[in-house]
Amino acid sequence: MAQAILLKDVDSLGKAGEAIDVSPGYLRNYLLPRKLAQPATAGALEEARRRAEAAVEAAREAAERAEENAALLAKTVLTIQHRAGEDGKLYGSVTTKEIAEAIAEARGLKVDRKKIRLDDPIREVGTYMVEIELAGGATARIKTIVAEEK
Repeated sequence: MAQAILLKDVDSLGKAGEAIDVSPGYLRNYLLPRKLAQPATAGALEEARRRAEAAVEAAREAAERAEENAALLAKTVLTIQHRAGEDGKLYGSVTTKEIAEAIAEARGLKVDRKKIRLDDPIREVGTYMVEIELAGGATARIKTIVAEEK
């Protein structure tokens, strides 16, 4: 058996960075030409360990940033001006794109509009709680006021 370090996730073998035992022919003829693995040398094992530690640290920092952003967004109140009729019904609706732009303008944070969850489209003037999923897995609820455009 030959030892190899996976460079990418391989369904039947394992995840990137893992040291695995495979037959020498499989390593030489399949994994190496497709750049899915590299032979496991002492230096390569050390490098894989360092990469794994760096990935864990980066994930921890991303989670911390997401929690900070969630706390910041929870304190945010957005006001979106939209054209409306006499009865308070909007001409059209407030879209996730408009909410993302309002967040960028208010707090300077870029939020993917696909991560903004609305139960129903906002079609009337009023106050709504909008849930946003942030990159690190944190969620925030933002108070959004939809007002009639003057």
